[in-house]
Amino acid sequence: MSDAHQHETHEAHGDHAANEAEARWSAVDGYLTDLLAPEDEALTRALEASDAAGLPRIAVAPNQGKLLQLLARAMGARTVLEIGTLGGYSTIWLARALPEGGRLISLEYDERHAEVARANLARAGLDAIAEVRTGPALETLPKLAAEPGAGPFDLFFIDADKVNNPRYVSWALELSRPGSVIVVDNVVRGGAITDADAQDPSVRGTREMFELVAREPRLDGTAFQTVGTKGWDGLLVARVVG
Repeated sequence: MSDAHQHETHEAHGDHAANEAEARWSAVDGYLTDLLAPEDEALTRALEASDAAGLPRIAVAPNQGKLLQLLARAMGARTVLEIGTLGGYSTIWLARALPEGGRLISLEYDERHAEVARANLARAGLDAIAEVRTGPALETLPKLAAEPGAGPFDLFFIDADKVNNPRYVSWALELSRPGSVIVVDNVVRGGAITDADAQDPSVRGTREMFELVAREPRLDGTAFQTVGTKGWDGLLVARVVG
């Protein structure tokens, strides 16, 4: 067997193993979701509306949405700031955790995405609790910070462009209080974050965010890897301590 053929065979076996692993991950996610985080009509229709509008299929998985909801409820969050709305799927999970009088503001760059999200929130009966604001978040955040009564926020969920993750975390810290919690999605990047020489701007931005959290005395955080329907990735969770 030639070296080239051996290499192709090895690659084929590797691809097959990877596909099998992802199938198992997705099956486990399905099992856990069916038992512990089943979707209702509003959540299902939110995904269907997002698909119909051509939005990318990058919303959180149902069990991840349930995790965000449980975290918000466990800490008694009354105010939530989300950076990156997409079709409002994660927004629905989070808004449902808020008590009467609670408030969620979600920042979305794309007006078309925001329109889909607003319709999904209205269908879920959450449009009086959750507000979607459009425009680049780094332009919206200073305006929000200057708005009387806008903060501080109890919980932050950051799931937007990864290049600006460190800037988003810095703004979250600015709009927080001691005890606030910051959650950042997609922080493992398929393992690419271990590459100190990575040229991918999303990887570089995420590494910069980790370094910020590690050196910032007002933040106490950790991160963990996840596998499932969203592939191999992970979350960062940090608490504001001062």
